[in-house]
Amino acid sequence: MSPLRFLLHTAVIATLSLAPALASADENIEAVKEMEEYLAFVDYGGGTIFPEQIPRDDWKRFHVIDARDKAQFDKEHIPGAVNLEWRKVLEKRATIPKDKPVLIYCNTGSLSAQAGFALRVAGYENVRIIQGGFADWKSKGGFDAAEKAARPK
Repeated sequence: MSPLRFLLHTAVIATLSLAPALASADENIEAVKEMEEYLAFVDYGGGTIFPEQIPRDDWKRFHVIDARDKAQFDKEHIPGAVNLEWRKVLEKRATIPKDKPVLIYCNTGSLSAQAGFALRVAGYENVRIIQGGFADWKSKGGFDAAEKAARPK
C-alpha cells in the first residue's frame, strides 16, 4: 500500500471511529455518505502538494496552518503559519478562510492529512496538505524548495 493511500485509509478509519461518539445514528449515516461522496470524487493526490511546487513568492498567497501541538509550533514552524492543532480544525473552521488557498502541515504529513480530509469533507475545497510535512519542507529548502529543485544537478 502506498504511503498516500495508507494516510487516506487512516483518515477514513479515524473519522469513522470518532463518528459514533460524536453523533446520533442518523448523523453517522449522513457523515458516512458525505465521506463516500468525497472519496468517489477526490483525485489520487487527495489535495497534497510538495514544497518544491510552491515558488517563494507564492507562499504569501496562502493561509498556512501548522497542525502540530503548541509546543512543537513554539519551537519551530514555517514563518507566517498559524497554529491550529489537527484535532481542532473542524471546531475552529470559522477561522479558516474559504476565499484563499490553505496549506496545512504537521511533522510528516499524516496528522495534517486527517485534518485536511476532514476540512475537505466539510466543504473546504481550497485546502492542500504539504506532502512530507514540516520535515520535508525544511529538508528541501523551505521557501526556496522550488528554486532548489529547479537547479541542475
